[in-house]
Amino acid sequence: MPWSQAVVWHAVPTLFMTGLIWFVQVVHYPLLAAVGAAEFVAYERAHCRRTSFVVMPAMLMELGLAVWLWWQAPAGQVVTTTLGLGLLGLVWASTFALQVPCHQRLEQSCDAATVRRLVRTNWLRTAGWSARSGLAVWWLL
Repeated sequence: MPWSQAVVWHAVPTLFMTGLIWFVQVVHYPLLAAVGAAEFVAYERAHCRRTSFVVMPAMLMELGLAVWLWWQAPAGQVVTTTLGLGLLGLVWASTFALQVPCHQRLEQSCDAATVRRLVRTNWLRTAGWSARSGLAVWWLL
């Protein structure tokens, strides 16, 4: 696939995930505090199951296309594609080192401190995907 096509395809999951992460950060995660304790564990388990179904295909598509862009980068884009891949590494590391453990704890019990940690640490992903969207738009232009 030529660079120009890969740039367009790459923008799709990147922009999708950026919009989704902002919704999650500003609306969805803070509202976890409003779920009643009796319903919380069932709610969190359903949340994790349904969210994985939506985000994993987009995350995997974005990863594959980010690697492709980096691998096929024209001379003038090596630094930006490397930066983009690094930001994606930050997003994935944050997801599996910080947010997934929070969700695993919350699937066992309602814990306000863990919800606060989830909201606080999720800013890493929000910032990472926002910066990646900036790069994606820049490449499109």
